[in-house]
Amino acid sequence: MSERGGVAARSLIIASAVAVLALVVGSAALVGVVATRQSSPANGAFGAVPCLVPQPSHTTVDVTVTDAGESMMGHAPMMATVRAAPSTVAAGQISFVVSNGGALVHEMVVVPLASDGPGTRPTGTDGKIDESQSLGEASRSCASSTGDGIAPGSVGWTTMTLKPGRYELVCDEPWHYAAGMFAVLTVT
Repeated sequence: MSERGGVAARSLIIASAVAVLALVVGSAALVGVVATRQSSPANGAFGAVPCLVPQPSHTTVDVTVTDAGESMMGHAPMMATVRAAPSTVAAGQISFVVSNGGALVHEMVVVPLASDGPGTRPTGTDGKIDESQSLGEASRSCASSTGDGIAPGSVGWTTMTLKPGRYELVCDEPWHYAAGMFAVLTVT
């Protein structure tokens, strides 16, 4: 091999090594940014917030909220759900542990069941229901009570005392209730 060919081969090897190194470093940086990006009520699509959930000694209702991601923003009722287990509990102190299994920020608000039945509450031009009858809510990631919503992949919780009756568990983020995010809880 000529000296000129040897220099060209070494240059090609060095250039290839630099390119691979740049690709590895750039990919690692991108993964790090995406993995640590926290969700916000504006986009809600990034970053699970893991946390430890308290284990109360009284009745606990596990609530799962899910969605169809960005397709929900078109106001169509597609795969948006609130599920409560159990759906019937005894009156008294009740803790709700709300797990967000969707791609968007969610919350869970407890209101007395409307006389017309579940899913019948009117929504305003902002896509939200009237929360004036709210008995409490879980809308904070890794914490109790109210906040800016529960991030995707995270959990929020709240505890309240409920009398016998029927209650509606709703997600009152804009247009989520209209998209089918409600469930009924019976308290005996």
